[in-house]
Amino acid sequence: MDFTPDETQREIAELAAGVLRRAGDDGEAAWRGLAGSGLLALSLPADLGGDGLGVAEVAAVLTETGRAAASVPALATLALGVLPLGRLGTPAQRATLLPDAAEGQAVLTAALHEPSAPLTARPATTAVPAGGAWRLTGVKTAVPYAATARRVLVPASVPGGNGIFLVDPDGEGVTLTATPTSAGGPEHTLRLDDAVVADEDMLDGPAAGEGLRVLHRYALAGAAAVGDGALAGALALTTTHLGTREQFGRPLATFQAVAQQIADVYIASRTVHLAATSAVWRLATGLDPDAELGIATYWLAQEAPAALAACHHLHGGIGLDITYPLHRYSSLVKDLVRGLGGVESRVDGVGELVGGA
Repeated sequence: MDFTPDETQREIAELAAGVLRRAGDDGEAAWRGLAGSGLLALSLPADLGGDGLGVAEVAAVLTETGRAAASVPALATLALGVLPLGRLGTPAQRATLLPDAAEGQAVLTAALHEPSAPLTARPATTAVPAGGAWRLTGVKTAVPYAATARRVLVPASVPGGNGIFLVDPDGEGVTLTATPTSAGGPEHTLRLDDAVVADEDMLDGPAAGEGLRVLHRYALAGAAAVGDGALAGALALTTTHLGTREQFGRPLATFQAVAQQIADVYIASRTVHLAATSAVWRLATGLDPDAELGIATYWLAQEAPAALAACHHLHGGIGLDITYPLHRYSSLVKDLVRGLGGVESRVDGVGELVGGA
């Protein structure tokens, strides 16, 4: 297997990096730039104005948003919305939602978690048939960008299996409650009280249940890609600081203890990169990616927070300054790890895959 990015993927990464660099700290400008450069339309088919590319190319964009710690709804819209909708949606659903998302005019997201049940494969949220429609009841937690989303992909238990529904967050029977995040990005608890969803807004048939697995795979791959970029960005920021900051007439990087600590961060970053790249590659090539996704997200959850703590330590006082960008990386990683269910949830998932749990 060869994980070397091809020419298209390299150009996509370079274009995304340039857009984000020019936008600086302006999240709205960054989002407009990504849309205007066609980077939100990569996975759309040609008849909807896209490039017909796949998850590997989308992951390249997500990695760069992590590397810049950009405040944009890329993970939610692309990994939780555009990719699963492109795979599971009907032609009418795709034509209605994907072009606006690609132009940056619509945010999409998904409700993956329930109370004490992150990334649940057996939703407690239920959907009951109601004469050509469905009535949804349940609670979803930690839904990113729910208040501004055009639609939220909501998994629910249906007679005979699971289904995924396109829910209007402003619809009747839907209540949003804002919840705090480390990075300050918008997130809500979504409560459904007999919320009515039309039959044509159901993505996955109730008998198949394959849609929820597809949604989870894209979510995990997207989080791994963003985390890969975030850790690499924090490493680059820290190595630059250590190479230019002097004490006792010497750059900090020349002190042995400092070199050892930044080496540990480098090892964590490269391992997350390898695991994330392997998982995305398997997903893109149609191979079973579950073990690699489990390993990549476990390693991210286990190692990235400690690596970011080391970066803060190596920066000294400036690492605690709100005007210095390092806090954006550590806050982003905290939110990613929480969105994955934490270390325990990730290691439990890997254990189940290998038959040890």
